[in-house]
Amino acid sequence: MKRYEVLADDLAAAIAAGRLRAGDRLPSVREASRDRGVSASTVFEAYYLLEARGLIEARPRSGYFVRTAAMTPLEPQASAPRTEERSVEVSELVFDVLGLTRNRSVVPLGSAFPSPTLYPLDKLALALGKATRGLDPWRTVEDLSPGSAELRRQIGLRYLGTGCQVDADEIVITNGAMEALNLCLEAVTQPGDLVAIESPTFYGALQALERRGLRAVEVATHARTGVDVGALAAVLARHPVKACWLMPNFQNPLGSLMPDAAKAALVALLAEHDIPLIEDDVYGELYFGARPRPAKAWDTSGRVLHCSSFSKSLAPGYRVGWVAAGRWAREVSRRKLMSSLATPVPMQEGLSDYLRRGGYDRHLRQLRQALVMSRQAMLKTLARSFPTGTRVTQPEGGYCVWVELPAQVDALALHRMALSHDISIAPGHLFSADHRFTHHLRLNFGHPDNAQVERALRTLGQIAKALMR
Repeated sequence: MKRYEVLADDLAAAIAAGRLRAGDRLPSVREASRDRGVSASTVFEAYYLLEARGLIEARPRSGYFVRTAAMTPLEPQASAPRTEERSVEVSELVFDVLGLTRNRSVVPLGSAFPSPTLYPLDKLALALGKATRGLDPWRTVEDLSPGSAELRRQIGLRYLGTGCQVDADEIVITNGAMEALNLCLEAVTQPGDLVAIESPTFYGALQALERRGLRAVEVATHARTGVDVGALAAVLARHPVKACWLMPNFQNPLGSLMPDAAKAALVALLAEHDIPLIEDDVYGELYFGARPRPAKAWDTSGRVLHCSSFSKSLAPGYRVGWVAAGRWAREVSRRKLMSSLATPVPMQEGLSDYLRRGGYDRHLRQLRQALVMSRQAMLKTLARSFPTGTRVTQPEGGYCVWVELPAQVDALALHRMALSHDISIAPGHLFSADHRFTHHLRLNFGHPDNAQVERALRTLGQIAKALMR
């Protein structure tokens, strides 16, 4: 166990035992660092982890305080999906629901992206200009798939920090993570094959299965710890699954985080059945405690195809992603050539320069802190404003919370009424092949205008209460 985890567990135990009570101020970072003989960064990481667990909160210019129980809603119940195979038809509903939420005047609680104001776009523009001014003209026709050698090297270096030994030759640069995920799906399946997915799951995964003519079988999840490996083992024993598409780190929409032991068991289970894992890790850098290891870290046979991008953490509009494709690297690179040929060279060069100069990690520290503050503000308002019986996840990273409303509240009706107030949400119907999450919704806390978000959440709570009458 790392030092910050020991410190966090000690403070959590003090809170549970009543030695630290609701409203008590925690020692300052300087005091805790001196008293415990650890660095200030260790104390910060411990406090971030306690924030992510919903036990403490930061108050501007005042320090950290123990949260009151009333500010912490119960977490949603574990999912219990029907485990029969089914075809996927969700795209029309996704287009209908989300196509109306792109207006800038709408409070984007249903958006899949955080606020663009959180990103260092001016610094990226400078890096892009510098990189392209000195660009060898031949690079624009030479850097086809698998992509820029320097960018792949920089990404490979970041893998080392997660406990992964990934050779740059295994990495293929793509147009965002969705292209990476789709290329992986094409490389390991044929139309008509069966793919195991989480329940609930990201609607983009459902759309990808639908586009390729694949069938889905859903696997139970826990709101905090993600996919249930035992439930997956039961599914594999009953069905001819050809691939798994899972999000072990800060799953969309739950925000759940699989423990390391569960990730190791997952990789071992899939190795036993010789089934590839398409790992969607786009939120992995948006952690509030310590960087979680991807499932790829336990892969010794090249069965894990690890996909990520800079879209969620650094440069949404640049559309630069990648996959560490293991034994399928050559096949994925070929399919990239056949589909979109290459990812724009200037974007790759600009990001390479930015990473090389250390700008990425400085930006991430600021982004994570902004997301922690926004998460705490949203959870507090949800606890105060939503109907009694509402349950909410408390993610330790990413920027999505999953809300389970009382059963009388229809999330699609809530969505339509919210739009009339210029508020978007993502109703739970979008996150399952059978649209089963009818009184659930996903909310995005990645927007720093807390006053606007708080007003929107209070309005949503009033609408939800009205729908219960």
